[in-house]
Amino acid sequence: MQQAIYRILDANLDRAREGLRIIEEWCRFGLNNPSLAEECKKMRQELAVLHTWEIRQARDTPSDVGTELSHPREETRDSIESLLQANLARIQEALRVLEEYGKLCLPEMGGVCKSLRYRVYTLESHLLNSDRHKKLYRSSLYLVTSSSENLLAIVDDALRGGLTLVQYRDKSTDDNIRLVKAQQLCKLCHDYGALLLVNDRVDLALAVDADGVHLGQQDIPIALAKEILGNHKIVGRSTTNPDEMQNAIAEGADYIGVGPVYKTPTKPGKEPAGLEYIEYAAQNCPIPWFAIGGVNLTNINYVVAAGGQRVAVVRSIMESEQPSVTVRQFLGCLG
Repeated sequence: MQQAIYRILDANLDRAREGLRIIEEWCRFGLNNPSLAEECKKMRQELAVLHTWEIRQARDTPSDVGTELSHPREETRDSIESLLQANLARIQEALRVLEEYGKLCLPEMGGVCKSLRYRVYTLESHLLNSDRHKKLYRSSLYLVTSSSENLLAIVDDALRGGLTLVQYRDKSTDDNIRLVKAQQLCKLCHDYGALLLVNDRVDLALAVDADGVHLGQQDIPIALAKEILGNHKIVGRSTTNPDEMQNAIAEGADYIGVGPVYKTPTKPGKEPAGLEYIEYAAQNCPIPWFAIGGVNLTNINYVVAAGGQRVAVVRSIMESEQPSVTVRQFLGCLG
């Protein structure tokens, strides 16, 4: 019995590692994306640790009745997307097999492979999901709005400056007014080809067909937000430390906020995470992340030097006399 289980584990460890290598090569040479390539490499290495000598010794290729099995759809690939989809599915299926059969004799394998499977889902969303996710990945500047009588005019001017990502954040206005503002902002952003996310309120995001939602640590689970909005929508999560970051990644967040970098009135009473957290994110976060909290044109160079490639701002744009100019200045700093 154990010999048969080890053969199953061996075959699926090979299958998952091979599939990850295929995805890694595209991330490295096709997309020139070091963070995604590195994530694939890390997952391959984690599986390699599980692929022990005892498991390898169970291999018996000559007597494997499945070596001759094939299907016409496996013989051709119509596009790079179909190639990626096939191999991502292959990895996910293999990890599920490892998760279940590993429980019979190697309990730690089940937990590791479950975590890896969720990470592959996240990888899949970045590689294959809609234009929304591609726009998210290309966005280096993220405007989080605050209450203002001139909200639409400010956002309009910022969009003319090249802004591509906006979050509607308003925690005090009546829902009826918020609904109207969200509708107006959604149309405005889409007219410019930009994304609109809604802070906290999944119901508002759904009602106005926004591009997604941003959740705080105390908000609903990411999986529930995706179930309500659909996997084609974006779900982000605020994080303030490495543990919260890793939890958000494991839950399937499409991006995270990293901060607050500096003390900010937007988060009263919240101690800043500092540049150390930025440095940690730069080394360990495989998904898009935005440095947030007190970032302005005076200190952004420190954020960039610490490894920040994307920033989210509130006051610097919302209180600017010329939002479009400010946006262009930020984009210039971010390259």
